[in-house]
Amino acid sequence: MVMAFNKKAEFSKKDQKAAEVAKVLSHPARIAILKTIAKRGVCVCGEIVAILPLAQSTISNHLKELLDAGLISGELDGLNCCYCINWAAIKKSHKAILDVFLELENREGMDCCK
Repeated sequence: MVMAFNKKAEFSKKDQKAAEVAKVLSHPARIAILKTIAKRGVCVCGEIVAILPLAQSTISNHLKELLDAGLISGELDGLNCCYCINWAAIKKSHKAILDVFLELENREGMDCCK
């Protein structure tokens, strides 16, 4: 029996972090949710449902992805959950993605397909 294993460990921690951030941000609904929370400062799921053209269950799934990634935090307020941006995580994520693009830009002009 051949065991499959994850080859992520073969890549740098820096590249792994950038890939994780890119995956979380790969859905436009998650970006819209982040922008909505940032604009309002704090949001309850129901407020997000009223703003975005998605079902409550869909928004809840996207909120879970953002929570799991640490980009937002949630706090129970009675029956509601209030969400806010985790600015420290946003800054780290921004740096991870920016570093990838800066590294690529440093190789500009080295194209082999000219």
